[in-house]
Amino acid sequence: MIAITKKITLATLSFGAVALAFAQKSDAKSKTLLDAVAKNYKANKNTYFKFSYGTGSNGKVSKTQTGIFYTTPSQYKLKIMGVEQIFDGTKVYNISDEDQEVTIAKANGKEMMFSPTNYLNSYSKEYNAKYIGKKTVNGVSADLVQLTPIKSNGIKNVYLYVNAAKKTLVKIEQYSSNNDVAVIAVTDYKTNQNLAADMFKFNKNQYSNYLITEL
Repeated sequence: MIAITKKITLATLSFGAVALAFAQKSDAKSKTLLDAVAKNYKANKNTYFKFSYGTGSNGKVSKTQTGIFYTTPSQYKLKIMGVEQIFDGTKVYNISDEDQEVTIAKANGKEMMFSPTNYLNSYSKEYNAKYIGKKTVNGVSADLVQLTPIKSNGIKNVYLYVNAAKKTLVKIEQYSSNNDVAVIAVTDYKTNQNLAADMFKFNKNQYSNYLITEL
């Protein structure tokens, strides 16, 4: 879902904002869990996630890759599938080492195409939430919440696994209407680190041999 030649095809994980004028229905348990996690993440100066990203079809994951994601309340950096995406608060920079290409675009309010937290930002307007119960994920007791789109958007169901004690997401499973599946499993999580001052800055001088296109 990164619009460059070497695309991160998170078509499996579509996080684009959709304007909806439908009433949302969420049970109190689900809302309490998800709101607590969202509040916890937003309270941090910065957050780091390392995650595995798996994709497949017919409900089965057939390919898995590792990604990392740094975020602040207003900036982020994503690295996955050989592609890096930086949002410095004003512009989005998509960098492909394989294609030696950089695409620069102005922020439009939908620039955060992917993060382990995107559904927390969109669920209250775009999905109905239902509490399913307790599940164990990699030895962690998690509360499972099912999200169902209020309006058809190509997604059948999303399952969020929440560590209620730590107020964090453990795992995300997305099942599309075409039977594709995408799974994010958080393998490492850190907050309020001392990050480099240029963590979210794009240094054009480092990419002198790249094709740089500004949209």
